[in-house]
Parts: sequence; structure tokens; C-alpha cells
Amino acid sequence: MSDPALIPPIPARLPAEVRCLRCGRPLHDPESRMLRLGRECRRPDPSVRVLPGDQDPLPGLTTD
Repeated sequence: MSDPALIPPIPARLPAEVRCLRCGRPLHDPESRMLRLGRECRRPDPSVRVLPGDQDPLPGLTTD
């Protein structure tokens, strides 16, 4: 069973000013306001690169 005291209240609507969690700019688009991230900030970070290659096995795991 759920205890009503443990469930946080749901706000009736978003606050008048919603800022992006990543860059801090004010958001105007309804989708961006709900996600709390602007369109530019939702894109993957270009500075993060994934390099192909073999990985070392995790310690303690054997590949029998």
C-alpha cells in the first residue's frame, strides 16, 4: 500500500520561469520546459568520444 505522506505533491503547473538544467538559460518551448533541457542541451555532448576496440575483462569474471 502507498502511504500518502510519502508521496510528494504534484504541482498544478510548471513555474512561470523554467531554466535549463545544463546551461541555465530560460526555456520557452513547452517540451523543453517539461524536460527542463533546451533543444541544444538535449543533443549529445560532442566532446565525448567513444573509441572502438577491445575491452579488458572485469576483475573476478572468467571467460570459460
